Amino acid sequence: MFHKTLALALGSLACGAALAGTATAPVEGPMTLSLAQTIDAAVRAACAARGREVAVAVLDGGAQTVSLQRGNRVGPHNLEAARRKAYTAVSTQSATLAFGRQVRGNPDTLALAHMPELLLVGGGLPLWRGGDLIGAVGVAGGGGPEGDEGCARAALAAAGLTSEALS
Repeated sequence: MFHKTLALALGSLACGAALAGTATAPVEGPMTLSLAQTIDAAVRAACAARGREVAVAVLDGGAQTVSLQRGNRVGPHNLEAARRKAYTAVSTQSATLAFGRQVRGNPDTLALAHMPELLLVGGGLPLWRGGDLIGAVGVAGGGGPEGDEGCARAALAAAGLTSEALS
């Protein structure tokens, strides 16, 4: 199922880039405004292909906001949700969908669900380049946790990033 979702998202991303007349190439180094904008555009293209407008947050490796935007028809609460999803992803170095499920399934970690900044729902992914955590992306408004995460995953290939640390 994951591979099917990723293939659909990447196909949507390619269509969005073709329509925009631009190609994205991997960027090297830490999170920059340019890279954050590339990630934002990739997320928006993937979500638009699904008929969704979203809010997108991109944070650097120190959890500082680099980019935070929302579509015209997206509720303002989604800005904060996207930022908190990205914060959770960079803070825990985990995808928020899997991390939230793990936390809720373990009585010893349930207290994490009540920490003020963490938001344990899908849509946040840490961004790795090689073995370096360079930031995170958070998406809100994409049709639920799986939809948000699907749009976020679509941004990774466009920017030459991964949501998993390489050993």
